[in-house]
Order: sequence, then C-alpha cells, then structure tokens
Amino acid sequence: MVEFSLDENHRPISNFLDSFFQEQSYHIFQLAGDASTRRYFRVVVDGESSYVLMVWEPFEDTPQYPFLSVLNEFANHSIAVPKIMAKSPQDGLILMEDLGDLTLERKFWENQDQEVSLPYYRQSLDELLKIHLLIEKEHNPLCTAITTEFDQEKFMWEFRYSMKHFISEFCKVSLSESVETELKGIFEDICQRLLSPQKVICHRDYHSRNVMIKLGKVKVIDFQDARLGPVQYDLVSILKDSYVNLSEDNQNLLLKEYYEKHQSLSNFKYSQAEFFENYEIQTIQRCFKACGSFASFYNTREDRRYLKYLEGTIQTVRKSLMLFPEYSTFLKFLSDHDLFQRQFEAP
Repeated sequence: MVEFSLDENHRPISNFLDSFFQEQSYHIFQLAGDASTRRYFRVVVDGESSYVLMVWEPFEDTPQYPFLSVLNEFANHSIAVPKIMAKSPQDGLILMEDLGDLTLERKFWENQDQEVSLPYYRQSLDELLKIHLLIEKEHNPLCTAITTEFDQEKFMWEFRYSMKHFISEFCKVSLSESVETELKGIFEDICQRLLSPQKVICHRDYHSRNVMIKLGKVKVIDFQDARLGPVQYDLVSILKDSYVNLSEDNQNLLLKEYYEKHQSLSNFKYSQAEFFENYEIQTIQRCFKACGSFASFYNTREDRRYLKYLEGTIQTVRKSLMLFPEYSTFLKFLSDHDLFQRQFEAP
C-alpha cells in the first residue's frame, strides 16, 4: 500500500483531516476502486487507529442526500452500517469507520469449502431481512429509500440499458424492428410481474463486494441507491452473485431459510410457490441488468475487469428463462446470437 501525497490540488482534503485530527499525525493511502466514481482512502492515525475517507462530489447536508439519508435510517433500525466520524459537504468529504478489507467475496474465495462462508451469508441475509422489514416499522417518510422506487419505467430503463450496452454495443447484435417490438413486449410483461403489491426497501446492489466482515460481524456498504422494490431483488443480487459461484444447493438452502424467517416476521404473506417463482423472474431482470453494467464499464471507459463475469451471468439468465415458456422468444434470441457459447473478451 503506497502512501498518497496530498499536494496543493488536495488542499480541501488536508484541511479537513487537519481540522479533525488536530495535533495527531496521519498518513493517507488510496484504496482500490471499483465500478463507482467515488474515491476511497484509508487514513492511518499515529500508526494505530484508522478511518476511511470517501471523496465524492459536493453535497447539501439535508435529509434528501441519499448516502446519509439511507445510512441514518438504517442505523436507527440497528442495521450494521459504518459510523460517520466527520463530514465536509462543500468538499464532498465523509470520514467513516474503517471496516477493513475483508469482503464477503474474499471470505468466500479464501476456502475451497463453501460451508465455511455460509455463516457469513446467513448474517448477510439477517441484515437484509432487517432492511426489508424496515418498511413495516416506524420510519422516516422523507428517507430517499422510501421516496424512490422500482416501478415499470425504472425496470424498463434497466432492460433498455442492457440491450444498448451489452447486446448492441458490446456484442454488436443488430435488432430488426419486429424483434425489438417482440422483446419489448416480453420485457414489459416481466416488469409488470415484478411490481408486487407489497414493496420492501431494497438495498439495490446487495452483492458480496458490498458486505464487509469486521471482527466476525458483517457490515453493509454502498447503500445510497436503496429504494422500494420487490423483496426478491436483493436476494437475487447476493445469492446469484456474479462475483462468486455459490452452489445451487446452497443458494436454495439460504433462500428457503430467508423465506421462512421473512414469513414469520412480516405482516405480508407470500405462498412459497409465488415467492420462488418471482425470484426466478427477478433473476432474468436483475442478471440481465448486470450484463449491461459489466459491458458498459468497458464501453464507456475500457474497463476490462468485469468482462470475465459476463459468461456466468448470462448463463444464470438462461437457466431462469428456461423455466418460463412464455419468454421463449427472448431465450431464442440470445441463443441464436451465440451469447450462451461466446467467450466474452474485449472486441
């Protein structure tokens, strides 16, 4: 880890840290980035304690600022999120508790035996359950996780996004007007079926890289896009996560355990058949969107790191599509263009 030099171009950062730490000496190290435009730094104080500094765009410190709006609401309901130590809205700076470097993804790959990671998956699902049940408790109606939602328009936007970035731009597949119209009808039907009468608060990006493990306990990060949506959205994100290869047996075991806990604690009841069917429909939408995201990172900034996840993710879409004969046109379209056999590399 190489120390980051704070020069004159970073004066707002050094002023902010000097003000917070006073006479204490500190060193700052840039952390590896991911798909986000945010930058993160580890600040080590006197060689002992450490913090994480998030650097983003300036913001107004109001209940409508998503990162703090969601964090505060989650913290008020005992959901494990990082503590905020200090902030400078005008400079886009937030100093937080350091959660370390151990993600659920890393814990998964540390061992060849998946059973070792299952307790952490169970913890992750328990935190997720608290997020989902929050809507049934007393909550702040101004929280952005309440005022924003997945609706037909948003789901359709995600389908169009993936068609553009994954199908058209990355795979170079052209669509006739008739095929485009037919697929649009299928997408609209999928989106409509996902519009459950009972929406929960969805984390929105609940995968193994957004669950940290500190001192044996999981902590949730990257929650600023939380919104109302189907209970299955986050479950697909973490159980059919592109970054790991959780076995189908373990996926099904964890999904069943979550379902039983949810039904015992929630006022809204699903039949098991309905719950599992919606989970597979959500898989089609959520994982196809992930393909769009992975392709877009390459299309927009030539970031090749995510291309290796395309093959497994589109196979996940295929498996769920095969359960629904009414979506056979979409399945055939992907198959006819060899998207299930293709090795996805940079064009």
